Amino acid sequence: MNSSQSTLRNVLIISIAVVAIVAAAVFWKSSNGPGPAGDFVEYPMTVANDIPTTVAAAPDGTIWFTIGFADAVGMIRDGKLQRLPKSKKSVEPVGLAVDAQGAAWFTDPTEVQISRILPSGEIKSFPLGTPISRLGRLAIAPDGAVWFAESTAYGFTRLKDGELTHHVPKSSQGGPYGIAVDPKGVVWGTLQGANQLVKIVSSQDITEFEIPTRGSSPSDVAADAAGNVWVLEFRGNKIAKFSDGKFTEFAVPGEWSGLSGVAVDADGSVWFGMVRGHAIGRLRDGQFKFFELPRKDARPYTVAVDRSGNVWYADISGFVGMLKASAAKK
Repeated sequence: MNSSQSTLRNVLIISIAVVAIVAAAVFWKSSNGPGPAGDFVEYPMTVANDIPTTVAAAPDGTIWFTIGFADAVGMIRDGKLQRLPKSKKSVEPVGLAVDAQGAAWFTDPTEVQISRILPSGEIKSFPLGTPISRLGRLAIAPDGAVWFAESTAYGFTRLKDGELTHHVPKSSQGGPYGIAVDPKGVVWGTLQGANQLVKIVSSQDITEFEIPTRGSSPSDVAADAAGNVWVLEFRGNKIAKFSDGKFTEFAVPGEWSGLSGVAVDADGSVWFGMVRGHAIGRLRDGQFKFFELPRKDARPYTVAVDRSGNVWYADISGFVGMLKASAAKK
Protein backbone atom coordinates (compact mmCIF):
# COMPACT_ATOMS: atom_id res chain seq x y z
CA MET A 1 0.00 0.00 0.00
CA ASN A 2 1.40 3.40 -0.92
CA SER A 3 1.44 6.35 1.43
CA SER A 4 -1.53 8.06 -0.22
CA GLN A 5 -3.76 5.02 0.17
CA SER A 6 -2.64 4.51 3.74
CA THR A 7 -3.49 8.15 4.38
CA LEU A 8 -6.97 7.68 2.91
CA ARG A 9 -7.72 4.81 5.26
CA ASN A 10 -6.64 7.00 8.16
CA VAL A 11 -8.67 9.94 6.80
CA LEU A 12 -11.78 7.81 6.46
CA ILE A 13 -11.48 6.78 10.09
CA ILE A 14 -10.72 10.27 11.33
CA SER A 15 -12.66 12.51 8.92
CA ILE A 16 -16.09 11.64 10.28
CA ALA A 17 -14.90 13.05 13.56
CA VAL A 18 -14.52 16.43 11.85
CA VAL A 19 -16.71 15.87 9.31
CA ALA A 20 -17.08 -8.94 -14.28
CA ILE A 21 -14.26 -10.09 -11.90
CA VAL A 22 -15.48 -12.90 -9.68
CA ALA A 23 -14.28 -12.75 -6.10
CA ALA A 24 -14.22 -15.89 -4.04
CA ALA A 25 -16.56 -15.31 -1.14
CA VAL A 26 -15.08 -16.06 2.27
CA PHE A 27 -17.45 -17.65 4.78
CA TRP A 28 -17.07 -17.15 8.52
CA LYS A 29 -18.86 -17.93 11.75
CA SER A 30 -20.08 -15.01 13.85
CA SER A 31 -18.09 -14.49 17.03
CA ASN A 32 -21.12 -12.98 18.75
CA GLY A 33 -21.95 -16.05 20.76
CA PRO A 34 -23.48 -19.31 19.47
CA GLY A 35 -24.77 -19.35 15.93
CA PRO A 36 -24.74 -21.40 12.75
CA ALA A 37 -21.58 -21.49 10.68
CA GLY A 38 -21.58 -19.08 7.78
CA ASP A 39 -23.24 -16.09 9.47
CA PHE A 40 -20.94 -13.85 7.42
CA VAL A 41 -20.10 -13.79 3.72
CA GLU A 42 -17.19 -11.58 2.68
CA TYR A 43 -15.94 -10.52 -0.74
CA PRO A 44 -12.29 -9.43 -0.81
CA MET A 45 -11.30 -6.71 -3.24
CA THR A 46 -9.92 -8.06 -6.49
CA VAL A 47 -7.41 -5.25 -7.01
CA ALA A 48 -4.66 -4.61 -4.49
CA ASN A 49 -5.16 -1.49 -2.35
CA ASP A 50 -8.80 -0.96 -3.34
CA ILE A 51 -10.60 0.67 -0.41
CA PRO A 52 -14.39 0.08 -0.32
CA THR A 53 -15.97 3.07 1.37
CA THR A 54 -19.74 3.34 0.99
CA VAL A 55 -22.24 0.53 0.38
CA ALA A 56 -25.86 0.64 -0.84
CA ALA A 57 -28.49 -1.95 -1.75
CA ALA A 58 -30.58 -1.75 -4.92
CA PRO A 59 -34.23 -2.85 -5.14
CA ASP A 60 -33.25 -5.89 -7.24
CA GLY A 61 -30.70 -7.08 -4.67
CA THR A 62 -27.63 -5.68 -6.39
CA ILE A 63 -25.09 -4.26 -3.94
CA TRP A 64 -23.15 -1.15 -4.96
CA PHE A 65 -20.05 0.28 -3.33
CA THR A 66 -17.64 3.13 -3.94
CA ILE A 67 -13.88 2.56 -3.95
CA GLY A 68 -11.36 5.05 -2.64
CA PHE A 69 -8.29 5.80 -4.78
CA ALA A 70 -9.71 3.74 -7.64
CA ASP A 71 -10.98 4.60 -11.11
CA ALA A 72 -13.96 2.28 -10.64
CA VAL A 73 -17.24 1.72 -8.84
CA GLY A 74 -17.97 -1.70 -7.36
CA MET A 75 -20.99 -3.93 -7.76
CA ILE A 76 -21.94 -7.35 -6.35
CA ARG A 77 -24.58 -9.13 -8.39
CA ASP A 78 -25.55 -12.81 -8.35
CA GLY A 79 -22.65 -13.51 -6.03
CA LYS A 80 -20.07 -11.92 -8.33
CA LEU A 81 -18.01 -8.82 -7.62
CA GLN A 82 -17.39 -6.47 -10.52
CA ARG A 83 -15.45 -3.23 -10.98
CA LEU A 84 -17.11 -0.78 -13.37
CA PRO A 85 -14.54 1.70 -14.72
CA LYS A 86 -14.77 5.49 -14.46
CA SER A 87 -12.50 8.17 -15.86
CA LYS A 88 -10.43 9.14 -12.82
CA LYS A 89 -9.47 7.88 -9.39
CA SER A 90 -11.66 9.08 -6.54
CA VAL A 91 -10.56 10.45 -3.19
CA GLU A 92 -13.07 10.12 -0.33
CA PRO A 93 -16.11 8.97 -2.38
CA VAL A 94 -18.29 8.72 0.74
CA GLY A 95 -21.72 9.49 -0.76
CA LEU A 96 -23.75 6.72 -2.42
CA ALA A 97 -27.42 5.83 -2.90
CA VAL A 98 -29.51 3.79 -5.33
CA ASP A 99 -32.58 5.13 -7.11
CA ALA A 100 -35.85 3.33 -7.84
CA GLN A 101 -34.55 2.24 -11.25
CA GLY A 102 -31.53 0.52 -9.71
CA ALA A 103 -28.95 3.09 -10.81
CA ALA A 104 -26.32 4.16 -8.29
CA TRP A 105 -25.60 7.84 -7.61
CA PHE A 106 -22.27 8.72 -6.05
CA THR A 107 -20.23 11.73 -5.02
CA ASP A 108 -17.02 12.33 -6.94
CA PRO A 109 -15.04 15.09 -5.20
CA THR A 110 -12.00 14.53 -7.41
CA GLU A 111 -13.91 15.48 -10.54
CA VAL A 112 -16.17 17.90 -8.62
CA GLN A 113 -19.38 16.24 -9.73
CA ILE A 114 -22.24 13.92 -8.87
CA SER A 115 -22.51 10.86 -11.11
CA ARG A 116 -25.10 8.21 -11.95
CA ILE A 117 -23.95 4.74 -13.03
CA LEU A 118 -25.99 1.87 -14.46
CA PRO A 119 -25.23 -1.85 -14.06
CA SER A 120 -24.13 -1.76 -17.71
CA GLY A 121 -21.36 0.66 -16.69
CA GLU A 122 -22.87 3.69 -18.43
CA ILE A 123 -22.15 6.88 -16.47
CA LYS A 124 -23.77 10.30 -16.61
CA SER A 125 -22.21 13.11 -14.57
CA PHE A 126 -23.40 16.47 -13.28
CA PRO A 127 -20.62 19.02 -12.63
CA LEU A 128 -21.00 21.18 -9.53
CA GLY A 129 -19.47 24.25 -11.14
CA THR A 130 -16.94 24.94 -8.42
CA PRO A 131 -13.14 24.61 -8.58
CA ILE A 132 -13.03 22.26 -5.59
CA SER A 133 -15.58 20.41 -3.52
CA ARG A 134 -15.64 18.52 -0.24
CA LEU A 135 -18.66 16.24 -0.23
CA GLY A 136 -20.32 14.18 2.48
CA ARG A 137 -23.11 11.64 2.28
CA LEU A 138 -25.78 11.38 -0.45
CA ALA A 139 -29.46 10.35 -0.38
CA ILE A 140 -32.35 10.05 -2.83
CA ALA A 141 -35.81 11.49 -2.15
CA PRO A 142 -39.13 9.82 -3.03
CA ASP A 143 -39.49 12.25 -5.97
CA GLY A 144 -36.15 11.11 -7.39
CA ALA A 145 -34.20 14.20 -6.35
CA VAL A 146 -30.61 13.57 -5.28
CA TRP A 147 -29.48 15.31 -2.09
CA PHE A 148 -25.92 15.57 -0.80
CA ALA A 149 -23.96 17.31 1.94
CA GLU A 150 -21.50 19.85 0.61
CA SER A 151 -19.00 21.41 3.01
CA THR A 152 -17.50 23.79 0.44
CA ALA A 153 -20.94 25.28 -0.24
CA TYR A 154 -21.71 25.05 3.47
CA GLY A 155 -25.02 23.29 3.21
CA PHE A 156 -27.11 20.63 1.56
CA THR A 157 -27.67 20.56 -2.18
CA ARG A 158 -30.56 19.21 -4.24
CA LEU A 159 -30.00 17.88 -7.76
CA LYS A 160 -33.20 17.46 -9.78
CA ASP A 161 -33.58 17.48 -13.56
CA GLY A 162 -29.98 18.66 -13.88
CA GLU A 163 -30.55 21.71 -11.67
CA LEU A 164 -28.66 22.33 -8.43
CA THR A 165 -30.39 24.07 -5.53
CA HIS A 166 -28.37 24.96 -2.42
CA HIS A 167 -29.91 24.96 1.04
CA VAL A 168 -27.84 26.82 3.62
CA PRO A 169 -28.60 26.48 7.35
CA LYS A 170 -28.58 29.47 9.66
CA SER A 171 -25.85 28.20 11.96
CA SER A 172 -22.47 29.89 11.55
CA GLN A 173 -20.60 26.68 12.40
CA GLY A 174 -19.71 24.19 9.68
CA GLY A 175 -19.51 20.52 9.03
CA PRO A 176 -22.40 19.35 6.80
CA TYR A 177 -21.87 15.60 6.58
CA GLY A 178 -24.80 13.21 6.96
CA ILE A 179 -28.05 13.35 4.98
CA ALA A 180 -31.26 11.32 4.77
CA VAL A 181 -34.75 11.78 3.33
CA ASP A 182 -37.80 10.48 5.16
CA PRO A 183 -40.87 8.89 3.47
CA LYS A 184 -42.62 12.28 3.33
CA GLY A 185 -39.72 13.87 1.46
CA VAL A 186 -38.39 15.88 4.39
CA VAL A 187 -34.60 16.10 4.33
CA TRP A 188 -32.48 15.62 7.45
CA GLY A 189 -28.80 16.47 7.73
CA THR A 190 -26.08 16.82 10.33
CA LEU A 191 -23.76 19.71 11.12
CA GLN A 192 -20.76 18.29 12.91
CA GLY A 193 -19.21 21.56 14.00
CA ALA A 194 -22.52 23.02 15.17
CA ASN A 195 -23.57 19.78 16.92
CA GLN A 196 -26.95 19.99 15.22
CA LEU A 197 -29.55 18.01 13.32
CA VAL A 198 -30.99 19.98 10.41
CA LYS A 199 -34.53 19.66 9.00
CA ILE A 200 -35.12 20.92 5.45
CA VAL A 201 -38.64 21.27 4.10
CA SER A 202 -37.70 23.90 1.51
CA SER A 203 -34.94 26.46 0.96
CA GLN A 204 -37.02 28.89 3.02
CA ASP A 205 -37.95 26.37 5.71
CA ILE A 206 -34.80 25.10 7.44
CA THR A 207 -34.75 24.28 11.16
CA GLU A 208 -31.80 23.29 13.34
CA PHE A 209 -32.00 21.18 16.49
CA GLU A 210 -29.22 21.05 19.07
CA ILE A 211 -28.00 17.54 19.94
CA PRO A 212 -28.32 17.09 23.75
CA THR A 213 -24.73 15.86 24.26
CA ARG A 214 -22.35 18.77 23.76
CA GLY A 215 -19.57 18.24 21.22
CA SER A 216 -21.03 14.91 20.10
CA SER A 217 -20.00 15.44 16.44
CA PRO A 218 -23.15 14.06 14.78
CA SER A 219 -22.23 12.21 11.60
CA ASP A 220 -24.55 9.79 9.81
CA VAL A 221 -28.33 10.04 9.86
CA ALA A 222 -31.20 7.77 8.77
CA ALA A 223 -34.99 8.04 8.77
CA ASP A 224 -37.28 5.08 9.37
CA ALA A 225 -40.76 4.30 8.04
CA ALA A 226 -42.41 5.52 11.25
CA GLY A 227 -40.94 9.00 10.89
CA ASN A 228 -38.19 8.63 13.49
CA VAL A 229 -34.78 10.09 12.67
CA TRP A 230 -31.65 8.32 13.91
CA VAL A 231 -28.33 10.11 14.36
CA LEU A 232 -24.87 8.75 15.14
CA GLU A 233 -22.98 10.78 17.73
CA PHE A 234 -19.41 10.05 16.75
CA ARG A 235 -17.56 11.62 19.68
CA GLY A 236 -20.38 11.00 22.11
CA ASN A 237 -20.46 7.25 21.29
CA LYS A 238 -24.24 7.42 21.30
CA ILE A 239 -27.16 6.94 18.94
CA ALA A 240 -29.88 9.59 19.13
CA LYS A 241 -33.51 9.13 18.16
CA PHE A 242 -35.37 12.30 17.16
CA SER A 243 -39.15 11.98 17.31
CA ASP A 244 -41.96 14.47 17.92
CA GLY A 245 -39.42 17.26 18.34
CA LYS A 246 -37.45 15.50 21.09
CA PHE A 247 -34.20 13.56 21.31
CA THR A 248 -33.72 10.25 23.10
CA GLU A 249 -30.09 9.16 23.38
CA PHE A 250 -28.78 5.60 23.67
CA ALA A 251 -25.22 5.23 24.92
CA VAL A 252 -23.28 2.48 23.18
CA PRO A 253 -21.88 0.17 25.89
CA GLY A 254 -18.16 -0.24 26.34
CA GLU A 255 -15.27 1.81 25.05
CA TRP A 256 -15.47 4.44 22.33
CA SER A 257 -16.26 2.49 19.17
CA GLY A 258 -15.90 4.92 16.24
CA LEU A 259 -19.51 4.85 15.03
CA SER A 260 -19.83 5.21 11.26
CA GLY A 261 -22.64 4.47 8.82
CA VAL A 262 -26.27 3.88 9.81
CA ALA A 263 -29.22 2.11 8.18
CA VAL A 264 -32.69 1.14 9.37
CA ASP A 265 -34.26 -2.23 8.56
CA ALA A 266 -37.93 -2.65 7.69
CA ASP A 267 -38.54 -4.04 11.20
CA GLY A 268 -37.19 -0.85 12.79
CA SER A 269 -33.77 -2.24 13.74
CA VAL A 270 -31.03 0.38 13.53
CA TRP A 271 -27.73 -0.91 12.15
CA PHE A 272 -24.37 0.84 12.37
CA GLY A 273 -20.66 0.29 11.84
CA MET A 274 -18.07 0.32 14.63
CA VAL A 275 -14.76 1.23 13.05
CA ARG A 276 -12.75 0.89 16.23
CA GLY A 277 -14.82 -2.01 17.55
CA HIS A 278 -14.30 -4.19 14.44
CA ALA A 279 -18.02 -4.96 14.51
CA ILE A 280 -21.44 -3.97 13.30
CA GLY A 281 -24.11 -3.18 15.85
CA ARG A 282 -27.87 -3.32 16.12
CA LEU A 283 -30.18 -1.18 18.25
CA ARG A 284 -33.65 -2.66 18.56
CA ASP A 285 -36.31 -1.85 21.16
CA GLY A 286 -33.71 0.10 23.12
CA GLN A 287 -31.30 -2.85 23.32
CA PHE A 288 -27.90 -3.22 21.67
CA LYS A 289 -26.43 -6.34 20.13
CA PHE A 290 -23.01 -6.54 18.49
CA PHE A 291 -21.70 -8.80 15.75
CA GLU A 292 -17.91 -9.00 15.62
CA LEU A 293 -16.50 -9.22 12.13
CA PRO A 294 -14.28 -12.18 11.24
CA ARG A 295 -11.04 -10.19 11.15
CA LYS A 296 -9.47 -8.24 14.01
CA ASP A 297 -8.32 -5.53 11.58
CA ALA A 298 -11.83 -5.01 10.14
CA ARG A 299 -12.98 -1.39 9.78
CA PRO A 300 -16.70 -1.32 8.85
CA TYR A 301 -17.22 2.22 7.59
CA THR A 302 -20.78 2.05 6.21
CA VAL A 303 -23.75 -0.32 6.32
CA ALA A 304 -26.87 -1.09 4.27
CA VAL A 305 -29.78 -3.50 4.58
CA ASP A 306 -31.05 -5.27 1.46
CA ARG A 307 -34.62 -6.33 0.61
CA SER A 308 -34.12 -9.73 2.28
CA GLY A 309 -32.86 -8.31 5.57
CA ASN A 310 -29.18 -9.11 5.02
CA VAL A 311 -26.89 -6.46 6.49
CA TRP A 312 -24.03 -5.33 4.23
CA TYR A 313 -20.94 -3.39 5.21
CA ALA A 314 -18.04 -1.71 3.45
CA ASP A 315 -14.85 -2.56 5.31
CA ILE A 316 -12.05 -0.13 4.44
CA SER A 317 -9.47 -2.81 5.18
CA GLY A 318 -10.42 -4.32 1.81
CA PHE A 319 -13.70 -6.25 1.98
CA VAL A 320 -17.41 -5.89 1.32
CA GLY A 321 -19.27 -8.22 3.61
CA MET A 322 -22.72 -9.41 4.58
CA LEU A 323 -24.28 -10.57 7.82
CA LYS A 324 -26.99 -13.00 6.79
CA ALA A 325 -30.58 -12.12 7.66
CA SER A 326 -30.93 -15.40 9.56
CA ALA A 327 -28.30 -14.17 12.03
CA ALA A 328 -29.25 -10.50 11.91
CA LYS A 329 -32.84 -11.15 13.00
CA LYS A 330 -31.90 -13.01 16.18
